[in-house]
Amino acid sequence: MSSATLFIDGIAFWAPTLPGWEAARSAFRGESEPLATPAKRPAPEILAPAERRRAPDTVALALEVAAAAVRESGLDAATLPSVFTSAHGDLAINDYMCSTLATAPTLISPTKFHNSVHNAAAGYWTIGTGCHEASTALSAFDESFGAGLLEAATQCLAEARPVLLVAVDVEAAGALASVTDSAGLLACAIVLSPHASERTVAAFDWSLVNATTRAAPIRSPAARSLAGNAMAGALPLLEAIAMAGPGTQDGPLALPLTRSLALVLVARSLISAATEHAP
Repeated sequence: MSSATLFIDGIAFWAPTLPGWEAARSAFRGESEPLATPAKRPAPEILAPAERRRAPDTVALALEVAAAAVRESGLDAATLPSVFTSAHGDLAINDYMCSTLATAPTLISPTKFHNSVHNAAAGYWTIGTGCHEASTALSAFDESFGAGLLEAATQCLAEARPVLLVAVDVEAAGALASVTDSAGLLACAIVLSPHASERTVAAFDWSLVNATTRAAPIRSPAARSLAGNAMAGALPLLEAIAMAGPGTQDGPLALPLTRSLALVLVARSLISAATEHAP
């Protein structure tokens, strides 16, 4: 497939030691250190207080980064199609469901049950923002970020309109931790656009390659500290965007999708030197 270019009009990130894109960008560039004391889980404002308290980590993180990315883009959340990707969904709730069904099935919590589905975060987002546009929830195990990015990029180009991509995974819990590897909390979101605008902060060329390709390495100590999370596949692209200087581009990086298919990206920053060093 020939290369195509997409533009990023909003970007957001959250991890306990890097709570926000500016903190992550600075740490990925080696200009600061991750927090020594992890931040508390975010409380997304689009949820009512009662829902905010009951929301599982996957929902809270997904809505936090989705709202931040859309806010940076200057777009109306209600007008954006969305793609939500997660390798495992909410592992703590899934462990609870399996354990309860095995021991006391009549005690299943209805609240936890409706949060166990893979599109729970997408549902909360579309309800909270009043969005009636298409929403996709997908999973592709270790390749979930690449699969989500491919889906969002395809929709963006095919429909010639911006698309929101949200990626999140949480820590494995209980018996599932013995078969599924994921540590800590990690979430990111980007608003993709087919055209550059005054809000554009980065761009990337992408193409599909039929080849056996290794995943791009994670380079910075700050990003490597998050590599145990199942959504670590997002880190090479985020690092490339963070490290690219104004008007420059990083080398090609690969996100494997299958044993013989990969998404190859070339990212570049579009932040001007004046903007980057503004107070």
